[in-house]
Amino acid sequence: MTATLRVPYAENPAGSRGRHFAEPESRTRSAFARDHDRIIHCTAFRRLKEKTQVFVAHEGDHFRTRLTHSLEVAQIARSVAGALGLDPDLAETVALAHDLGHPPFGHAGEDELQKQMAAFGGFDHNVQTFRVVTRLERRYPQFDGLNLTWETLEGVIKHNGPVEAKLDRPSWRAIAEFDAEYDLRLGTWASAEAQVAALADDIAYNNHDVDDGVQAGLFHLKELLDVPLIGPILHGVYKEFPDLDPGIVRLEAVRRMIGAMVDDVMAETYRRAAAAKVQTSDDVRALNQAVVAFSRDMAEDLAQLRAFLMERMYRHWRVNRTRSQARRILAEMFQLFMTEPDVLPSEWFAQSQERDDAGLARLVCDYIAGMTDRFAIEEHRRLFHLDVWN
Repeated sequence: MTATLRVPYAENPAGSRGRHFAEPESRTRSAFARDHDRIIHCTAFRRLKEKTQVFVAHEGDHFRTRLTHSLEVAQIARSVAGALGLDPDLAETVALAHDLGHPPFGHAGEDELQKQMAAFGGFDHNVQTFRVVTRLERRYPQFDGLNLTWETLEGVIKHNGPVEAKLDRPSWRAIAEFDAEYDLRLGTWASAEAQVAALADDIAYNNHDVDDGVQAGLFHLKELLDVPLIGPILHGVYKEFPDLDPGIVRLEAVRRMIGAMVDDVMAETYRRAAAAKVQTSDDVRALNQAVVAFSRDMAEDLAQLRAFLMERMYRHWRVNRTRSQARRILAEMFQLFMTEPDVLPSEWFAQSQERDDAGLARLVCDYIAGMTDRFAIEEHRRLFHLDVWN
């Protein structure tokens, strides 16, 4: 799956719109490859190793975490981008960055921070990701954040489509303020490479959630036989290998499903690009729809697969219990830090001084959002149980 030529609407790192803060170019890496390396080396990326995808990180070594999920997304994005003749470095970079702002405990953690921050400007994990790469990471003497290229920043915040309509939301104030200073053209689509990263996310999580759900015993593989997309694939695997070990059946079905979804994305992308006569990256941005997309049939099949996973996995009583525990942990810590900021670590307490309630809440939210699952559990114990304090 290798393209021999770049398509004319691929992003060219040599023609990048640059960085917010001007820097000398790297002698050894393209602008997008340099972004890739900055993300790999940042603190927020390392913390993804113990942040929940579906299962809390301590529940098992074989389940996906945010880190392994991001790596799977990045691998798919790089492969698809290369096959489509796009810039693989940019697609992989956006994929690696896309979950940096997720708090501990996955969507349960995000839901709880949204609740706690409702009166203080809200919380959105996409906005938090943007704040991580533009403000919260502190690694360089000249600027806060990672000073990524315009194209990477654009992909981070609008890989799912234009976001201009969201700017009046309190939770998006940080984006509006940054955009006023450094225009990211928030009313347009992002590059085709960023769109590839968004679809790679869908491909990765739909497949690995099936894999993890079966391994966790939440449902049996044969219960998927009547579910569109994966059902026909399973029938084919069982017919071809009737005596195959169930674990290998699962892995083979997931592998084939990834292949089917990738083939569909490529065919639909070629069709849309040809129909719209796309010639430049700005043509991609000016379209009234994504150029990288699933076909209508694939989108409908995926909707039914997600409905199955929602009922049998995401709302399973075992998952609900961990979600409930996670939300209580974050809620109790948030309220304690708001009423007693002097129990924050010293460097965070120093930053809390002379802030109003909204400013303090944002600081507390940043502290909690940066935690791993394990650290959040341990911090909660230290705060609420004297016998485990150290």
